[in-house]
Amino acid sequence: MKIWEFAKVEGSTIRIDDKMAETMGIVEGGCVYSTIFKHPEDGPKDYEIILSMFPQENYRTLTQITMYLDDVPGSSAQAAAFLADRQINVLNSISLNGISDTVIVWRLMADMNFAGEGEILLSRFQELRSAGDASVSKIRMIELKPADVGRLFKTGSDKKEIRRGYPVTIESSRIDIGAMYGDILGNVDGETVLFTMDPMTWVLSVTFFKKDTRIIKAGMEIPDCPGGMMQALDAIAGMNVNLISVFSKVKISYQTMYLELTMDIGKSGRSPEEIRSELEKDLEKLNGIFTLVEFNEMNRGPL
Repeated sequence: MKIWEFAKVEGSTIRIDDKMAETMGIVEGGCVYSTIFKHPEDGPKDYEIILSMFPQENYRTLTQITMYLDDVPGSSAQAAAFLADRQINVLNSISLNGISDTVIVWRLMADMNFAGEGEILLSRFQELRSAGDASVSKIRMIELKPADVGRLFKTGSDKKEIRRGYPVTIESSRIDIGAMYGDILGNVDGETVLFTMDPMTWVLSVTFFKKDTRIIKAGMEIPDCPGGMMQALDAIAGMNVNLISVFSKVKISYQTMYLELTMDIGKSGRSPEEIRSELEKDLEKLNGIFTLVEFNEMNRGPL
């Protein structure tokens, strides 16, 4: 699953991609909490805003719960009752049928009443299962894992927390960052930002790049074989560009793969036109059929 996408700032608002919003549980009319960070001077990133539907003060007790249920009528209701009886607040969740329609896997983000309650929950479930209690007869297994959303807010050498914003409402799939962070970001109208999802924690980040950053999106068809991707990346390695993202997908199995690269060429000492020309020449020299099919500067369009 591709977990990032680029977007343009319009005035002081940014439109959140519908698929990303749906995946991250960011809903129209909902309140979103945010925090802005400053990245170090070296590197392409400048500021980053973390978006979440959950208040920061709740992060300590957020827990990922995975429940494995019999694929029979009433199993989801039984699982919900088990959690409700213990006053566990279910936040975002998603369920899917397992293989051969025998198991339902229900993944939840839940707010526990206190840290460490998860062990009590598991212990009680095992007691009821061992006793053959009907209240858990359709629940096969429960797994718990701390959400660890707080790791995104740890300050250090990589980034520094600047400010926590007040909750804002999503309107027309847009978030307005001007009132909260306009004095920090300045005029960002027309800038390209990078959205990145963290599906495990239901958190979305918005990255602003430094003014001298030049973001190129390059797409190429390469052989779908061992070493194909290595050759393509080696062709770029000597150009002094900073790869921001790598995304690949099979086009024709064991024949052709599509490789998408996003890179910062700001410190390469080359123009986009020079990078493209050099890349095309290098691809022609490789062992196999390598074809550059897309080469765009994100804030200027095709070259």
